Amino acid sequence: MVLFKTSEFINWYNEQPSKVQYIIEARLKRISEEGHWGFINKFDGLIELKWTSGIRIYTAKINNITVIILLGGNKNGQSKDIRKAKKILEKIQGSHLS
Repeated sequence: MVLFKTSEFINWYNEQPSKVQYIIEARLKRISEEGHWGFINKFDGLIELKWTSGIRIYTAKINNITVIILLGGNKNGQSKDIRKAKKILEKIQGSHLS
């Protein structure tokens, strides 16, 4: 699978400690190379990657080979992050329809 990271995700990721970056990259690598998603929730067109530490990453599968990494966050800001991820996805989908 091809992973595309939004600027919103990259900005959030760059603010994370190196240990957190490492576990995120390991998970994204498993998704792209093996198709193994791990612990997820699917809802409203989003796929939420979850960690027991509270980390959340919101993604969307556009077709069978492309995954868009929309936004990162944590359990405490989950509702706000979900709303923001939905808006980012709508913007991306709108730009592909034009």
